[in-house]
Amino acid sequence: MTLTRVLTPYVTERTRAKGYSYFVTGTVTIINATTELVTANVRGTRLYHVTLAREDAGFTGLCECPFFADRLDICKHIWAVALAADGEGLLPPEGPDAWLDVAAEIARPQPATGQTAGDAPRTADPWERFLDGVLHQVAAGDSVIPVTRYVNGELLYVIDKELTLQGHGIAVTVLWRQRKKNGDWGKPQPAAFATGEIEQLHDPVDRDILAALMGASDPYAGNYTTVYARASFRLVGPITDRVLWLLAGSRRLHLREGDGHYDEMRPVSGDDDAPWIFKLELTDSADGRRQLSGSLVRGPDRMDVREPALVLASGHLIARGALARLEHGGAFPWLAELRRVRHPPTFPHDAAPRLVETLARSRVDPTVLPEDLRYDVIELAPGPRVRVERARTPPRYPGEHELTARVEFDYDGTIVAHDSRSTAYDAERRRMVRRNAAAEREAVQRLQQLGFRRGFAATGAPSELTVAVAQFGRAVRVLVAEGWHVEAEGAAFRTARAMRVQVKSGIDWFELHGDLDFGDGRVVPLTSLLAALKRGEGTVLLDDGTRGMVPEEWLRRYVRIAGFGELEGDHVRYRPSQTALLDALLESQPAVDVDEAFARARAAMTSFHGVTQAEVPPSFKGTLREYQLEALGWFDFLRRFGFGGCLADDMGLGKTVMVLALLESRRTAQDGPTRPSVAVVPRSLVFNWIAEAKRFAPQIRVLDYTGPDRADTPISDYDLVLTTYGTLRRDAARLSEEEFDYVILDEAQAIKNPATASSKAVRLLKGRHRLALSGTPVENHIGELWSLFEFLNPGLLGTSSAFRRASLVQGRDGGEDLALVSRALKPLILRRTKTQVAPELPSRTEQTIYCELDEAQRQSYDELRSFYRTSLLERVEQNGLGKSKMHVLEALLRLRQAASHIGLVDKRKTDTPSAKFDVLVPHLLEVIDEGHKALVFSQFTELLGLLRERLDEAEVTYEYLDGKTRDRAERVERFSTDPDCRVFLISLKAGGLGLNLTAAEYVFLLDPWWNPAAEAQAIDRAHRIGQSRHVFAYRLIAKDTVEEKVAELQASKRQLADAILSADPALIRNLKTEDLDLLLS
Repeated sequence: MTLTRVLTPYVTERTRAKGYSYFVTGTVTIINATTELVTANVRGTRLYHVTLAREDAGFTGLCECPFFADRLDICKHIWAVALAADGEGLLPPEGPDAWLDVAAEIARPQPATGQTAGDAPRTADPWERFLDGVLHQVAAGDSVIPVTRYVNGELLYVIDKELTLQGHGIAVTVLWRQRKKNGDWGKPQPAAFATGEIEQLHDPVDRDILAALMGASDPYAGNYTTVYARASFRLVGPITDRVLWLLAGSRRLHLREGDGHYDEMRPVSGDDDAPWIFKLELTDSADGRRQLSGSLVRGPDRMDVREPALVLASGHLIARGALARLEHGGAFPWLAELRRVRHPPTFPHDAAPRLVETLARSRVDPTVLPEDLRYDVIELAPGPRVRVERARTPPRYPGEHELTARVEFDYDGTIVAHDSRSTAYDAERRRMVRRNAAAEREAVQRLQQLGFRRGFAATGAPSELTVAVAQFGRAVRVLVAEGWHVEAEGAAFRTARAMRVQVKSGIDWFELHGDLDFGDGRVVPLTSLLAALKRGEGTVLLDDGTRGMVPEEWLRRYVRIAGFGELEGDHVRYRPSQTALLDALLESQPAVDVDEAFARARAAMTSFHGVTQAEVPPSFKGTLREYQLEALGWFDFLRRFGFGGCLADDMGLGKTVMVLALLESRRTAQDGPTRPSVAVVPRSLVFNWIAEAKRFAPQIRVLDYTGPDRADTPISDYDLVLTTYGTLRRDAARLSEEEFDYVILDEAQAIKNPATASSKAVRLLKGRHRLALSGTPVENHIGELWSLFEFLNPGLLGTSSAFRRASLVQGRDGGEDLALVSRALKPLILRRTKTQVAPELPSRTEQTIYCELDEAQRQSYDELRSFYRTSLLERVEQNGLGKSKMHVLEALLRLRQAASHIGLVDKRKTDTPSAKFDVLVPHLLEVIDEGHKALVFSQFTELLGLLRERLDEAEVTYEYLDGKTRDRAERVERFSTDPDCRVFLISLKAGGLGLNLTAAEYVFLLDPWWNPAAEAQAIDRAHRIGQSRHVFAYRLIAKDTVEEKVAELQASKRQLADAILSADPALIRNLKTEDLDLLLS
């Protein structure tokens, strides 16, 4: 039972409504909370400090407001804090009879001027709080003005018996009487006091009594300023004992019986001897029945229960003209009923069980009962239960469907509702289980932690618990695992106690068999649960109507199992390529029976701890480093087991060279391939593959399967077929008919989306072995793994949808599944970073990347080249080469610009593609994914400007620097220190001005420079003192353009090439007609 529910009978509806207003408007701030104490601030007309503390079986409350100072009663601020405490499961009563004991001590009793109890909660300004403090100091210093109305007489305190018996507390009326002239007392009259007049009374006894009485009823039914005088009070709660003894000690306490006049009263003194003890008695009557009676006993004295003029549930009675204490042992209802009836009741002998049960449920202390009416009282840990059903009222929030929850507790077979005051009585064993309030409170708090919520009615009383349908699934799984009994629409949930799993082998597959034991002989095949999971259900229906549920960890494991395999009959089937994955899936299962075939396959896979280096054939023209030789050994491992693999080394470590060494080894081996291999690469890398093959493996016959005449070339005449993703999409039908030795994907992230045409096309290619090259660490992109490995090892990761569900089961972030898949795929992914192989690398590596112009850019370039070829050759023929040098240099400059981006020549085409950008941006994204930084240099600031637009589209964070930049230091500092800024665009002019950019490890030169020393200077921006990492530099050259021709000239005619690139007429004197013809060819 909640604190507010217990307190409701003692708090007026008006106070509860005002307190609820404070609660729902958020003016309550919990400052501190323990199991014994809650302190809070409540913002009203000003800030009030409220304390609720547990004391014995009840509570003490304090508030700084004027209401509490005047009344020492529950105010709206205390009620608001009680609501907040209930909402957070704080300070619930230890027993259903606990109530609030309002303390007499307060911190600030004086009200602020003009304040009313009905004021709405608001925030006081600092100046208002300051003025309130001044008035408080003034009020504290005022002298007390005595009340002059009540002098020359005395106050009487009258307990009204009839009003008291009607309920709602002990009715006390204050009367005033004066001496008449003859010395007799006059007729008593009601004495009305305003709340501020108590301290003005002369008699300190009266001041104490009235101050306490002010806590007995609610004078704030109206506005604070309209309450002037009161003469009637109601005593309730633990304060009753203190007030009654104050009244009796005044020697002016009276008892009024009936509806007679106030002068017809009996005086009541105080009897502070030992308390009277109420005893129930059961005797045999003359008619063979049993008679129940009771008596009041104090030592040798005995008193009939009907003798006292008044008995009070507070533990007091008035008898023989005195107020005395009463101990009823919880049996006050029995005492009151025996006083009400005319004759003591008799019972048949067979009514004893019902009689004992009623005694127990009314919480009568069994030690005060006759022997044959006693029962046992024991303490047990409650078994928590929750029953949910569809809410019968509309949801509180649109679109949010709720379930109502009823919380119960099982005390060894006796079920009690949490919000009831009933006892846990076992009639068969004649015992009452004492309810464990602390354990019940913790159970309700646990529900709230799992998403159950308790609302509040308009009066502030707590309403039933509810839970959103979306949250119930997870909550019930946790609760069942923690031992709760959970029912939904009448169906209980069971949790699986054990699981048995067995792996059997077929001809070319493995089968997983298993069953789940839910206890009581109820066993369900594992496939039944897996089928339910595929339907989106987390439980299985058992034959007794209950719902079988497995622990959440088992559920996550089974989702993976169901997704990665194929459900067939009474088992799940897996392919041989899934050996490592199946082993990882079953790793956490304590006991799995496996047959010999699966055990051998698992042992072979789990024995992989790395590979040894393989030898390179003598025909390979190049020297491989140790890590590259290890890659050749890894290729052999994959081929031996029949797996496809992903080579995921950092960019710049030579993945292409390693693959060429593999293909040369295959070509020269005795059991070498009788069929070619195919490599699918981005269009911009075709020439680089051709150039690398010519350099390192010149005996490999390479077919460029990209041109318009490709269909006329017999593929079987070549060792390596190079094609692009675009060409493959167009020729998928033809290429899928070929039988290849190796199918190799370069920049394999191109197929990360399994729904694209490229992804579907590469999966159609037939090959003995499959390889994928990608510098992006695929382990960090679990969502993209499926498409890649569906190409490498079809079926390894199950279906695409199942793999996505497995990586995000139950709304988790997939980290656990990433670790599981990574363990299973570890032998199939080889990744080395620059740091790992650093000792084998030179401090600085330079490479030229050739960029193929696409059709539109090629057409624009060729048109411009044809124009200049025609016009220049005519001019040279007419005027001679010497007089045409400036025109030649201008033409060559425009062609160089067009080779980088046609938009530098034709401003209308700035939004057209650029081959260099198409090569550069993927490289930059790869660098960023690997956690590195890069510098990009160009002598054309307009080209850098166009690149900025491309990077903005790719959402790449970068810095920019050219000759006009003023805040150079700030930009360099940001690039060097900001982990999100990984690209720096720099113009040639600005790049040679002493920049120190050692944060970068990659340098890209967008266009060739006339002076090799200038290029070296740009690379040295990254590779200089302070750089502890290896630097990779890449020159981007547009294939079949003036850039490539100048590169050819640099080898034989260095001075002439420098003149062209520097646009220096003085250096171009050695230009000959045949040279110009070469440049414009």
